[in-house]
Amino acid sequence: MDEFADRLAGTLVSADSTIEREFEAGLPEWSRLAFRVAYSVLRQREDAEDVAQDTLTKAHRQLGQLRDRERLRGWLVRMSWRMAIDKRGSDARRVVREQAATEPDSVPSSEDAVLSVERSARLWKAIDSLSEKLRIVVVLASIEGHDVAAVAALLGLPEGTVKSRLFEARKQLRERLQ
Repeated sequence: MDEFADRLAGTLVSADSTIEREFEAGLPEWSRLAFRVAYSVLRQREDAEDVAQDTLTKAHRQLGQLRDRERLRGWLVRMSWRMAIDKRGSDARRVVREQAATEPDSVPSSEDAVLSVERSARLWKAIDSLSEKLRIVVVLASIEGHDVAAVAALLGLPEGTVKSRLFEARKQLRERLQ
């Protein structure tokens, strides 16, 4: 992962502004953060690395749009999150098209595998149906394993807000999955 950060750092043009220098100095940290967020959504190392690289490239190009330096970390988390979700959606559509073309009448090999896939798909569909502010809190806290304080720091929110969003997200998920 560090070699990925080093490669990307070599490709970035040296910047004059303070925010760009700070961004480039923190590139190893930002690349690990973007990778972890993308991996929590995609669950595929190669895809997560691609999304992390794309996120950092896009973030570097759009640094001028960032109004508050203190929110750089949360901005990168949200950008990586959105790009990973977009990738997952495009990959899912591609897989469906490929399966329809090659296996029109596919038969599952075992009932347990099918139930597991269905449960997982149902859970992710429920998570995806949450509003973005609830969804990102659930993924960071419940799937990524961050505690409330870490999620609050990542998103630049008070801990109480994170707790209430996590409570509301879990309540909505429970209702949607029953």
